[in-house]
Amino acid sequence: MTETIRDPAPRRLFLTGEPGCGKTTVARKAAKLLSLRGLKVGGMVTNEIRERGNRLGFSVEDLTTGERGTLAFSSRGQGPRVGRYVVNIPDLERIGAGSIERAVTDADLIVIDELGPMELHSTRFVTSTDAALNSPKHILATIHKRANHPLILRVKSNPACVILEVTRENREELPGQLAKRIMESK
Repeated sequence: MTETIRDPAPRRLFLTGEPGCGKTTVARKAAKLLSLRGLKVGGMVTNEIRERGNRLGFSVEDLTTGERGTLAFSSRGQGPRVGRYVVNIPDLERIGAGSIERAVTDADLIVIDELGPMELHSTRFVTSTDAALNSPKHILATIHKRANHPLILRVKSNPACVILEVTRENREELPGQLAKRIMESK
């Protein structure tokens, strides 16, 4: 496990790694463990949209309400393009940013998956993530490995933020380790 900053009781944990390494899965599993331990979990996660083995896009899900929408889809709709995908700003803002805003008010743990090129096209997403970072809440987020948006650069330079790299070798143990670190800092 690669750690950027060592902190015995971090409240802000960020996962990074190569695409497909399991960042979202690790974040989901850790959030579930923390929920089972009594923390109120809010925020958002993304998932691949697949059909017959082909990735067509990504969905966005509110962890509190279970509401889902389309984050991005290949060559469908209007919006900013990231690679072959078109970002669906209305769903990203309504479901993704909205879930973060509610979590800042109502949750003990804010999950944000992911701080990446698609999500960072939304001013409301960036603003809601900033509000989360400025809140006293625990944060568990994923960061696109090569993104260099000002928000990500602020996270990377913030000594209160711990950045962990997810690999095939550590992804099974990480959810439990993350849950333990957050529970110890309660």
